[in-house]
Amino acid sequence: MSPDNPEPERPVDDPDRAASPDPSGATMSQTQPAAQPPAYVDPPGAAPSTASRSWFELTSDEPRRPLRTAATVLGAVLVLAVLGVPFGLLWAVLAPATPVLKTAEGAIYADPQPEQPIAADGWFSLLGLGFGLLVALALWFVLRRRRGPVGLLAAVLGALAAAPVAWQVGRRVGLATFDRLLDTAPAGQSFTKPPDLRAGGVDWLLGVLPVPHGNLLLPAFGAAITYTLLAGWSRWPGLRPEPEPADLSWVSAGTTPAPPAAPEPPAPGAAEPPRG
Repeated sequence: MSPDNPEPERPVDDPDRAASPDPSGATMSQTQPAAQPPAYVDPPGAAPSTASRSWFELTSDEPRRPLRTAATVLGAVLVLAVLGVPFGLLWAVLAPATPVLKTAEGAIYADPQPEQPIAADGWFSLLGLGFGLLVALALWFVLRRRRGPVGLLAAVLGALAAAPVAWQVGRRVGLATFDRLLDTAPAGQSFTKPPDLRAGGVDWLLGVLPVPHGNLLLPAFGAAITYTLLAGWSRWPGLRPEPEPADLSWVSAGTTPAPPAAPEPPAPGAAEPPRG
């Protein structure tokens, strides 16, 4: 026992002594790997992080996008086809009926060169262009998240489906009365024939697929032109509304505002301002 080492069997810890080597030849600091920061895991019940949520939305929505697009186009076409009913009723009201005369062979025009059939075609053409314009405007604002090829396709197909519906609805207004008079009226009696189209109609491709032609194509033409003009005049490159930047500065990017000038030092004989 000594003042420096009271207990001989208990060695004094030497702070400068190196760590005892491991039997394998590596020090303790080499054998233990450095601690790694734990990976972040969302707690149970909490909303997933932004990265995981965006990845999940992309992977889950990817197979559904074609189905959603097809459902959107099909729904718009069905709605616009139903709107062809009021379109046809309006055409039947505005288009004039044609006077006819009953003969032994059937009905003939009371006037050898009537203008009413031409007027019926003209009214349908004008109403069709206006219908296509309204269709494009409506789908532009209603389907703003689908602006682009999907919206254009829905507008064209919807207007194309509404035109034959309007034609059939309009021509059948008063058609039953005309057929009854054609069968029962005596020869020489005059009556009117409901408006019909002479510059348009529907052909059947292979007997299955209806193909409209003539002025039945004007609603789709008006919708395509209007939608294309709206896309060309859009202020957003993606055609969808984008958030405006919150901070707007009138300072150009190349100029840097000058720092405020430092206060001038007081004159040598000036009185010192009161403190406190």
